[in-house]
Amino acid sequence: MTLLRPVLLVEDNPNDVELTLVALERSRLANPVVVARDGVEALDILFRRGNAPGTAAQSPAVVLLDIKLPRVDGLEVLERIRQDPRTRSVPVVMLTSSREEQDLIRSYGLGVNAFVVKPVGHREFFEAIRDIGAFWAVLNEPPPERASQHGIHDDT
Repeated sequence: MTLLRPVLLVEDNPNDVELTLVALERSRLANPVVVARDGVEALDILFRRGNAPGTAAQSPAVVLLDIKLPRVDGLEVLERIRQDPRTRSVPVVMLTSSREEQDLIRSYGLGVNAFVVKPVGHREFFEAIRDIGAFWAVLNEPPPERASQHGIHDDT
């Protein structure tokens, strides 16, 4: 039996954390969800440093990353993810309230897989989270764990 890779939610707003968790639960996503409340905690989890909660042997199925975070912002987290061979291939979805064009441009420049502006309404937010979770945690076929840990890439 293969273990389901966790979803890493990086969000400092408690209301958005709660809404996202409820939306993922209602979508019947079986993957465990690990929450990081700032960029430093997210990096600790991703790079398995210290006793960070959720530090597991597997990389996440997807990182749902807010841009505006305390201590280290989401764009810096994304940059560090893409610079390290162990995490370079982990899918990252910016899930943010930012509608600033510069954030969009910089995110894609740093290698984000998707950029989703948080819908204002609860129903639309739930639907967006359900679709994101279903695609990245269920439908998307990630690279083998061994390949991402060793920086092995298939350039074909």
